[in-house]
Amino acid sequence: MKLATRNLLLITLGITLGISLTIGHSVLAERESPATPLPLNELRTFSEVFANIKNHYVEAVDDKELLENAIRGMLTGLDPHSSYLDEKDFNDLKVGTSGEFGGLGIEVGMEDGFVKVIAPIDDTPAQRAGIQAGDLVIRLDETPVKGLSLKDAVDIMRGKPGTRILLTVVREGEGKPLKIEIVRDIIVVTSVKKKLLNEHYAYVRITQFQANTGENLEQAIEELKKESDDSLKGLVLDLRNNPGGVLGASVAVSDAFLNEGRIVYTEGRAENSEVNFNATAGDIIDGLPIVVLINVGSASASEIVSGALQDHKRAIIMGTRSFGKGSVQTVMPLKDGNALKLTTARYYTPSGRSIQAEGIEPDIILDNIKLAAMEEPEFIPVKEANLTGHLDNGDNNNAAEPEDKEVTEKQKRADLARDDFQLFEALNLLQGLHLLQK
Repeated sequence: MKLATRNLLLITLGITLGISLTIGHSVLAERESPATPLPLNELRTFSEVFANIKNHYVEAVDDKELLENAIRGMLTGLDPHSSYLDEKDFNDLKVGTSGEFGGLGIEVGMEDGFVKVIAPIDDTPAQRAGIQAGDLVIRLDETPVKGLSLKDAVDIMRGKPGTRILLTVVREGEGKPLKIEIVRDIIVVTSVKKKLLNEHYAYVRITQFQANTGENLEQAIEELKKESDDSLKGLVLDLRNNPGGVLGASVAVSDAFLNEGRIVYTEGRAENSEVNFNATAGDIIDGLPIVVLINVGSASASEIVSGALQDHKRAIIMGTRSFGKGSVQTVMPLKDGNALKLTTARYYTPSGRSIQAEGIEPDIILDNIKLAAMEEPEFIPVKEANLTGHLDNGDNNNAAEPEDKEVTEKQKRADLARDDFQLFEALNLLQGLHLLQK
């Protein structure tokens, strides 16, 4: 297996209670840099502000609290993903990478002072309650979100499993805010899901990139091959609403379908922030056509996979433009048990495209529209088969069984078109690609 031969420097991304977090297993090495003069005027201003707060604020404030708040301010002013992690936050982050954590099951960020849903995670309370990618959360129970930090908002969303929280969300296309009640639960994320769309075409959904996602993908493909009696003709890889996860897992998934070439690389100011990942020989589906589904909820590691397969022309990307989270965060443990989560680099696709704030543009743009069945006409046309005493078609063999099978297959396709139009079109595209290859 390809994973057994790999020796990767992992920069992992975790999700703790739905917040996108990144942890680096190797802290950037310290480098000597040319001495720069201290900003004395600004330090004097900081000292003056500190003294004024200590002496004149309406309540006494602990020095440690003031300095920690100053550190948080320095980091949150940089970008949405850099932050200061106290010991509890740091432990939560490490727990989040295991694939099991408590909360609602949403990946969130901040936008214009509100909590924005990047993606709901499959099979979680948030998804079951109807939370959608792009929703803006403006109220948590009776607490307005405006004015809260992301950490404060998440702390409110946390709670004991079984307890309820009411989210007020603004959704594009809706005339008024929606009130959605969610029951908190322990979130156990199943990274890889699989099924056969029909006897020849496979479907694999990756809900989140975890440390073992690459291995789970290979196992899923092997099982699908057996289910199809080794007659697979194509694969749909579904990365919609996948908020990201472990970088090493996204490299492993990309490598599973590539024989050679660059998968992703990073560039930053620090020497150790520049990392390059290349594919190894071996394609687990032997060059069969692939359609990758993405949407605005596809972020980070999902975009790495989409970008790599797109640049190598190994897959056709279908759906809507992805989220655009193309920065690398490294977690640097501090001596006091806390940690610094700092953006240290940007991701680039094999062709040199930056994912940051741009996302991945699909080869085929396709919104996830809803199809509705037309009403039956008042007068149903009469066919020959409806006439009393009509002749049969002259075949004495049992035509009923193939006909029943055909009707069942048509019904499955109709159901798929109604329930998931993007997946329906992906299957149609795969079937067309197979015919072209023949």
